[in-house]
Amino acid sequence: MLTINTLCQYPIIQAPMAGGATTPELVAAVSEAGALGSLAAPLLTPLAIIEQAEHIRRLTDKPFAINLFVQTRPQVDFAQIEAAKLLLQPVCAELGWTTLPTPTRWCEDFEAQLDALITARPAVASFTFDVLHGSQVQRLHEAGILVIGTATNLAEAIVWQAIGADAICLQGTEAGGHRGTFIGAQQDATLSTAELLAVCRPQIQIPLIVAGGIMDGADIAAALAAGAQWVQMGTAFLTTKESGIHPAYKQRLLAATSDTSATTRQTRAFSGRFARGLDNRFMQLMESVADQVPAYPVQNALTGAIRSAAAKESKTEFMSLWCGQGVARARDVHAADLVATLVQEMQTASRKS
Repeated sequence: MLTINTLCQYPIIQAPMAGGATTPELVAAVSEAGALGSLAAPLLTPLAIIEQAEHIRRLTDKPFAINLFVQTRPQVDFAQIEAAKLLLQPVCAELGWTTLPTPTRWCEDFEAQLDALITARPAVASFTFDVLHGSQVQRLHEAGILVIGTATNLAEAIVWQAIGADAICLQGTEAGGHRGTFIGAQQDATLSTAELLAVCRPQIQIPLIVAGGIMDGADIAAALAAGAQWVQMGTAFLTTKESGIHPAYKQRLLAATSDTSATTRQTRAFSGRFARGLDNRFMQLMESVADQVPAYPVQNALTGAIRSAAAKESKTEFMSLWCGQGVARARDVHAADLVATLVQEMQTASRKS
């Protein structure tokens, strides 16, 4: 019987990063190298989830994960949308736009995505933004799929354990991309990766995965020594050759020279949910109104046209450049070589301790 601790050779999970970063090639390369590759599927249609899972299986027979956002379709009205567009006017003006198009849809249907995920039958399904219902966890288990939930505080970890998750990913504030908070205010989830592990370890009996600021083998060894069973690494894999992010985005990450808060910070401005990325002009223009924008997924859909246009013109100042605080240590290598290097560094660090 497959368990979280027998999934693969090394206790390393390549984080699911929505927006095209986790290509089937990246996921397969990581799993082939002995870690666990993860496909980010929150923005994919149900059909695309099945197709990309099939693509991964053509590249590897090793286990892999698929990740989804637990969300419901929002109820919005005309006044809310027009107010949100007004908040984006400074950005539109700088881009020379007179109008901002209204999206035709706000997000994918989660229930349909979950059905597709179960059809695809990855070894692992991971979830963030909220918690599943017990019946959903049961469906996944009946399909032979292990379940990983995301927690940014102890209360969330306790809920995931109670609902039957097989493991919990503890997301510290250093982590890049969107915060997974679903109990309490997002801005109140302020524990670092190490602090969150220390708080949760005495209370949680299922395996704990830590995410946030983990960039090399020494970081992995330290996390395992502190009681984590696994680490999840996102930023480290964003700059690999197989990553699907925009070339200009990748270059911005590789050019980062500092891990300070001035390099990366959290913002609601892009998506309506707190997320960490490289500071840029979009964040600066929206800083004074970031707390007023509508919640995810409405704001995320509204800014989609801006981000898409910026990407076409390689204007990184108006793209969401998600990454964690360890970005200055990112490497420009193939994914398999990164896994091999991480394992070597981890083993070296463990021998020294």
